[in-house]
Amino acid sequence: MGRAEVYSAGTQLAPSASAQNGQSSQLQHSEFGLSQDNEYSWTSQYDQSQLNADTEEESASYLTVLSTYWSYIVLILFSHVRDFIGRRFYPKDFEHLRESNGYAALNSDFDSFFTRRLKLRIDNCFERPVTGVNGRTVMTLERLSNDYNRNFYLTGRKRRALNISAYNYLGFAQSHGECADVVDEGLDLYGISSGGTRLGSGLLDLQVQAEKLVARFLRQEDAMLISMGYATNSTTIPAIAGPGTLIISDELNHTSLRAGVRMSGASIRTFKHGNMEALEAVLRECISQGQPRTHRPWKKIVLLVEGLYSMEGTIVDLPRVLDLKKRYKFYLYIDEAHSIGALGPRGGGVCEYFGIDPNLVDLHMGTFTKSFGAVGGYIAGRKELIDRIRISNYSNVYGETMAPPVLVQIMSTITTIKGLGNDPNDRALLPPWMHFSESFLRGVEGQHRLERLAFNARYLNHGLRKLGFIIWGNRDSPVIPLLLFQPGKMMLFSEFMLHRELALPPSERWQVEDDAWNCASLEHANVPPSKAGEPPRRPPIVVVVVAYPATPLISTRVRFCVSAAHTKQDIDDVLMACDEIGDAIGLKYTDGGPGGRWSVEKIMSHAKELAAWNGTDPFPEPQT
Repeated sequence: MGRAEVYSAGTQLAPSASAQNGQSSQLQHSEFGLSQDNEYSWTSQYDQSQLNADTEEESASYLTVLSTYWSYIVLILFSHVRDFIGRRFYPKDFEHLRESNGYAALNSDFDSFFTRRLKLRIDNCFERPVTGVNGRTVMTLERLSNDYNRNFYLTGRKRRALNISAYNYLGFAQSHGECADVVDEGLDLYGISSGGTRLGSGLLDLQVQAEKLVARFLRQEDAMLISMGYATNSTTIPAIAGPGTLIISDELNHTSLRAGVRMSGASIRTFKHGNMEALEAVLRECISQGQPRTHRPWKKIVLLVEGLYSMEGTIVDLPRVLDLKKRYKFYLYIDEAHSIGALGPRGGGVCEYFGIDPNLVDLHMGTFTKSFGAVGGYIAGRKELIDRIRISNYSNVYGETMAPPVLVQIMSTITTIKGLGNDPNDRALLPPWMHFSESFLRGVEGQHRLERLAFNARYLNHGLRKLGFIIWGNRDSPVIPLLLFQPGKMMLFSEFMLHRELALPPSERWQVEDDAWNCASLEHANVPPSKAGEPPRRPPIVVVVVAYPATPLISTRVRFCVSAAHTKQDIDDVLMACDEIGDAIGLKYTDGGPGGRWSVEKIMSHAKELAAWNGTDPFPEPQT
């Protein structure tokens, strides 16, 4: 029996009779939650009625802000005292910070101070090692430290945990299914590496076909694939901009965009994140003043924005950006690393989400690491522009082209997301050796994944808000930031989510054996046990906490990334965990919005109504 046959239920997102066999069924379920219930679905599409709810950012009280600053002041003060004493009594520990034998110190005082005295205290909640498929669940590796987090060692113990941290939006991080089967076949035919650059001998027929398929998916004339997402931005911007060019960038744009701007030699101005009035003010000022010193007109103006911001969960206000584009005649470059495949009824990104013609955007950039379960990125636009970028983009000229298995993964996932239908021109974009089921080609499975992702995103977003947490970002975003603020709560939240029993009073704790958590038990983790008086089982959950310098100092947060691989039960587990931990460490800063706070039981029983709620209208009090 082939793997595609074992996973034949992928289209229905439910286990078939042939998939009920022990380890095979558990493995599939650990990677993508199989569910018989398809009623929990939603369509990712812009709704004008929720505009106010998405643009009004919740803020903490003055007391919370002051206590956050006070926490850092105390930490920094005591850390300076420790350094003062250490430099005098343990000078050898600070030799690397002093000039030695004519060599300057590689680390600056501040970088070293921040790493040694602040980050080191909570280092265990960063860079958690995992193994296996990073899907619906993931196997975490236990690590300990004997020298206060300076060095870690693996104990050999493992724990399977619910994965709400990976940006596996459509759940294609799988070792089973039609995509995995065709990748295996491609590996047999093409091997692992392309073995050269595009201008050398590395241009495979797979890359040419993949570029045509990506262009068709994005409704663009042409597309170019680059083997690294970061380099897609950092080497494309210097290819389209240079001295005499004005680049206007959102202040929260990704580092890859900033690196590209610096390498281009263009002039740069930033505007307040998502603020169209601030953007227009910058445009008016820069156009009226012209270039520095000479005041000559700019050769061209390029606006850089992201479709979906990965740390804020906000979606660019594309309609208003295009209104400004008509008036001020600038070029628009959109980074859709997180939005392509995750937004829009068919995963077409922010243009499809807003119902806007993608040809109104000059350059589309995106990556395949998120929704497509692959690596690398793309640039798409008019053919003459893409042809010019191909010969001036350093990654394309000097970098090795994409590996064949990656190209096959990209083509197979786009096939089911887009749905090739019966159009012979579309199906001709696939190599003849690629064989998929008819439902896969029609995009049935891709549509189910998109609808599940959209529902999970709105349900978790609204559920957390109704519990009283401060949540930023758009309600359709699969990225959901929950604000923690105080640095001490970062470690607590991360540890309590992974070790759920720690969030309970000692009398209620139930230590779960690591090997007891398998894929099947995660699905039914919160089902009350038959034994009277025994507390419910609580699945461990892996989360990502984000702090300075990735975010401003006082807006420490946990970043939830929901996936189509998660079931409704999984989102319930996350809500129950957040409810317990939020009460234990004091994270519920709001009143829950219209209708006030709800209990987690009310939220779970009204999941479909919460997903459909626009966030502003009064929500009818649920009947209990």
